[in-house]
Amino acid sequence: MFPNNSVGIVTARDKLAVQWSREQMKQVAAEFAELSEEKARERFNLGRDARDWKVSWAQGDINSHPEADEYVKPILYRPFDRRWTYYTGQTRGFICMPRPGVMRHMLAGPNVGLCIGRAGQVIGSESWDVCFIAKATSDFNLFRRGGNCLFPLYIHSAPSQSQFVSERNPNLSDGFVQALGSKLGLSFTADGPGDLQTTFGPEDVFHYIYAVLHSPEYRRRYADFLKSDFPRVPLTGSRELFAALVGIGGRLASLHLMEAEGEERPSFPEAGDNRVDKVRYAPPTEANGGRVYINGGQYFEGVSPETWGFTIGGYRSAEKWLKDRRRRTLTYDDIAHYQRVCAALAETPRLMARIDEAITAHGGWPVG
Repeated sequence: MFPNNSVGIVTARDKLAVQWSREQMKQVAAEFAELSEEKARERFNLGRDARDWKVSWAQGDINSHPEADEYVKPILYRPFDRRWTYYTGQTRGFICMPRPGVMRHMLAGPNVGLCIGRAGQVIGSESWDVCFIAKATSDFNLFRRGGNCLFPLYIHSAPSQSQFVSERNPNLSDGFVQALGSKLGLSFTADGPGDLQTTFGPEDVFHYIYAVLHSPEYRRRYADFLKSDFPRVPLTGSRELFAALVGIGGRLASLHLMEAEGEERPSFPEAGDNRVDKVRYAPPTEANGGRVYINGGQYFEGVSPETWGFTIGGYRSAEKWLKDRRRRTLTYDDIAHYQRVCAALAETPRLMARIDEAITAHGGWPVG
C-alpha cells in the first residue's frame, strides 16, 4: 500500500542526539562539535564508539553542516512526545541511521505518516496497539518493543531550477488505489481529500486506514495475525461506510497530532514548583475525579482510570509522558500539552467504539 517506508531513525546516542527544545539542541550540537574527541566523550558520557557511530563522524557531520537553524528538526520520540534532533540526513554522521530515503519526505513539506509496529502483542498490552501518527521524523523506539516503521502519505520531489518548492505525490501503490476506487465507484484525486461523492483522495485513504486500525473488533479478530506481521487493511465497497470511517479517522488523527482539542481536559489546580518527582495515580473518589500527582502537592485533576490506563505501543501514554520528565520542571506549555494529551486519550476509546458501531451498521466484518 505504501511503497516508500522505513523503520525509524536510530541515533545510537539518544542523550546527545535528542533534546527537549530547539535551542537546547542547537547549544548541545555546537558544544559537542567544538570539543576534542576525548573531551566530547567525557562531557557527554558517550562511552565507546559503535560500529556505525563514531564521535569523529558525528562531529564531522555537524561541522560540515553548521547552519543549525536549518538542521535542527523535530522528532517524534514517543507518542505525544515531540523533541528535537540535529538532522542532516548524512549516514554515519550525527545520527547513526538517519533513514534519509523516507525521512526527507517528512521534512520537505506538508506531510503525515503512519507509525506502525510490526511486532504484534507488546508486553503490557492486552491487544495490538502499535499504531500512531506523525508529522515529523520518527524514532525507531517509538513503541515499547521498538521497531517502529514510518509510512509517509506523500513523496516530495526535489525542487528543480524551474521550481522553488518541491512537488508531492501520494505514496500509495497504483494497485491499491485502483482496487479501492473500483470497489467504491469513485475517482482518485492525487492530493488532499476528495468530495466522497465522485472522488476520494490520499487523505481520505489515510483517515480510513487510521480508523480501521483503531477498531477494537479488528484488533481482536486479527490478533493472531497481528502478532507476526504488518496489519492488512480490508477494503469496503460502501461509500457510506467509507465516509463514516474517514470522518472518525480524521478526528482521531487530529487529536493524536494535537491539532484538535478533546473535551475532558483536566485541571492543574495547585500552585508549586511544578517539578516532576514521583508520578502516581489516585483513582476517583467522591471528592475528586481521578488525580495524577507529579509530586507531593501538585496534581492534574479529572483524569479517569480509562485515560490513565490507555496504552499506545505498550506504554500507558499519560504515565510515560510524565515519567520521562522526572526531575524536570514543567513549563506552562508542558502543563497545557499534558492536559491536551489527557483530553485526547479520553476521547480516543469513544471514537474507537464508534468505528465498530459504524462497521456493524453497514453489515459488519469483513468490511468489504
